[in-house]
Amino acid sequence: MTDSNALDPEDRKIVTLARSARARNGVPEGAAVRDETGRTYVAGTVDLASLKLSALQTAVAMAVASGAKSLEAAAVVTEAETASAGDLAAVRDLGGAETPVLVAAPDGSLRATVTAG
Repeated sequence: MTDSNALDPEDRKIVTLARSARARNGVPEGAAVRDETGRTYVAGTVDLASLKLSALQTAVAMAVASGAKSLEAAAVVTEAETASAGDLAAVRDLGGAETPVLVAAPDGSLRATVTAG
């Protein structure tokens, strides 16, 4: 694990937002993405009978629905060791293969930084 305090302040912000979304909503994952203008979109896991989206997929969808053209970075707070293939694909679709995805534990500590590619 990596000290999240070593992150760039803007990256630390999206990890903090993702962590707070997870805790506030009592969902398995929280996520946040930052678009090309610096706007952030925060989401939790969606688990309805007719609709299931991971937190990161939901955050990307919110960015797209709000008019974002690209992503600078994404963060997911999860029990998992890394982001799922579906999460990486959603980030890649909007941000491109080189978009960094920060994967953090529920306590906010950074587990890994991977690219969406």
